[in-house]
Order: sequence, then structure tokens, then C-alpha cells
Amino acid sequence: MSKRIIVGISGASGIVYGVRALELLRDIGVETHLVMSKSAELTLHHEMDMSLAEVKALASQVHPIKNVGASIASGSFVTGGMLVAPCSIRSMSEIATGVTSTLLTRAADVVLKERRRLVLMVRETPLHTGHLRTMTQLSEMGAVIAPPAPAFYTRPETLEEIVTQGVGRVLELFDLNVEQVQRWQGE
Repeated sequence: MSKRIIVGISGASGIVYGVRALELLRDIGVETHLVMSKSAELTLHHEMDMSLAEVKALASQVHPIKNVGASIASGSFVTGGMLVAPCSIRSMSEIATGVTSTLLTRAADVVLKERRRLVLMVRETPLHTGHLRTMTQLSEMGAVIAPPAPAFYTRPETLEEIVTQGVGRVLELFDLNVEQVQRWQGE
């Protein structure tokens, strides 16, 4: 069985990160379970020239945001973990408290309780102390906080190269090798 990864896309700006993750995971043969917030669907309209149907077609399986009875809401559904890209402050806060209102945050909560890898590409700046404390709390619970930060040593020429490098590096946190990632070779 191929590795399974849950991909959550919240309503924060940067939906391209979630879309690119789905593309890269598909290309390396990883089974993906997508859950998108309603805000993410709106953000898609503003930030990309893709339809919702096109994004959903990138996933192996799509789960409605309100379906808290979905397979990904149970610890008995084995996955390699979950990536939330982008991750809004609201989603991050729900995950940190365990008071979840959607399948996206419930699935992330389950990943944490099962001690699986949870990676949050938090998209917000600047951050106030409450945001930072929430991130610290999540890190102490086992989550990886990985805001999308461009790597300029790769000398990217396009936005696509920046996004691919960032998403590829995050996917490595799941022990997945994305061949498009450029490695620092040293001096």
C-alpha cells in the first residue's frame, strides 16, 4: 500500500501551497485525502485560475468539511500524517485546543493524538504573542510549524519554483523524496 497523507487546505492566503502539495504527492504515487474549508474554496477563486473541481481531481479522495464521520476523523485510519497548507490562525488555534468544529481540524487533532506527523504551513504575519504561544503549544504537542519561507539560495526565477521548493522541503518531513527540491551543496 502506498503511503497515505491527509492534505488540509484552510482559508488562509497561499492556497497554491496546498494545490502544489497535491500535485507533488500525486506525482510520487502517494494516496491523498483532501479536506478543504469553505474559506479555502473562496480563497481559491481569488488566488488561482483553477476550479474547485480541478483541485479536487488532484486528490485520491475528497472529504466534505462537515463530514466528521469520515475515515480521516478516526485514529484507526492509518496515515503517514497530515499537512495543512496553508494553515490559517483559526485552524491552528482549533487544533491546539482540541475543540474542533470541522473535519479539517478534527483530522489534525486525530493525527496529533495518534502521534503521527502533523505539519502546519501557517500563513500569517505579523504574529502577536498569542499566535506564538499557540505555535509553541502545538510544537510541544508534536506538531511541526513550517511557515512557507522562500529559499533564495536556489536562485528561483519563478513563483512556481519558490512554491515547489517550499512544499517539497515540507514533504520531506514525511520522509518523502521530491526530486524537484534543490539541495544546498555547500561552499
